[in-house]
Amino acid sequence: MTTAMRQILWGLTLGIILFIAVTLSFVLVFPVARLSDLWNRELMDIPFIIFTFSISVVLGVAFGMASGTYWRRQIGTVDNWLFQLEEGQEPEIEQNQAYSEITSISKRVSKLHRQISEKAMLSQRLATEKAEEQESRIQEIISQERNRLARELHDSVSQQLFAASMLMSAINETKGPSENERETKQLKMVEEMIHQSQLEMRALLLHLRPVALKGKSLQEGIEELLIELRQKVTMNIKWKVEPFPLDKGVEDHLFRILQESVSNTLRHGKAEELEVLLIKRDDKVIMRVVDDGIGFNVEEAKAGSYGLQNMHERAGEIGGTLKIVSVQNKGTRLEVKVPILLVAGEKND
Repeated sequence: MTTAMRQILWGLTLGIILFIAVTLSFVLVFPVARLSDLWNRELMDIPFIIFTFSISVVLGVAFGMASGTYWRRQIGTVDNWLFQLEEGQEPEIEQNQAYSEITSISKRVSKLHRQISEKAMLSQRLATEKAEEQESRIQEIISQERNRLARELHDSVSQQLFAASMLMSAINETKGPSENERETKQLKMVEEMIHQSQLEMRALLLHLRPVALKGKSLQEGIEELLIELRQKVTMNIKWKVEPFPLDKGVEDHLFRILQESVSNTLRHGKAEELEVLLIKRDDKVIMRVVDDGIGFNVEEAKAGSYGLQNMHERAGEIGGTLKIVSVQNKGTRLEVKVPILLVAGEKND
């Protein structure tokens, strides 16, 4: 049964009670000998009993309909608040309500919405923290596993390649010029293959266990990396690094780009010289890596090289640009330019 129907029934009941009260009052004021006299008396040419009954019922039903409509509207408003609350929306509550009961309900609904919103924000924050913690834990596990693989490769395969390289060098040096020319060429090819494998292994180790700055400046990290490479490869390595301060995020991205570029040179460049430049000119940081290797087709490499894509993305993340120029059998030149954004109030040096 709906609220309107219930109120109409209550109104009808009230009308009947009103009819009985009016009839009794009339009998008390104007006594009659028999009840049938009420039927014989007329008002507006209508028997008194029918007139009062009709008026009482009509008034009761009208009151019930008006009351039912009003309360149905009030209950519909509360239902709409609850629906908006269920949908996660803020309930549209008017400040001034006609009845204190509705006002109390509106305050409780508003309070409930605030509590739900606060719990939702707390749940989202906890979910974010959990995801970040899980991602950090995964990255730590990956880093540990990469370091373990790098150590094993360095202690086993890398050492074996070094021993094989030394053995092949000794064999080639002991062979006289009168030996079989074909066999000599084959041994030279084996020696070159072992040498290339060593470069590939060093590049792979650089990928697996990249040197982090860990409190050092970018300039210190570059020098440490290049000094270590100079001790391990026969390549002629030169660098020019100017001292100037940079934000930690910019330093980290530039250092990772340098590592990727050096790794590519070791694996694919077949270069004899490598030159690294880090300078600051006209509010821009310029990092340049140049080698004299075999070069490559830049357009073809962009489509399939994850390393090149990664370097471009890193340069873009710090607001810089990366340009690569490579010529077949002439070498490759990589240049990164990053603008130094001055905070308001700062001046140029």
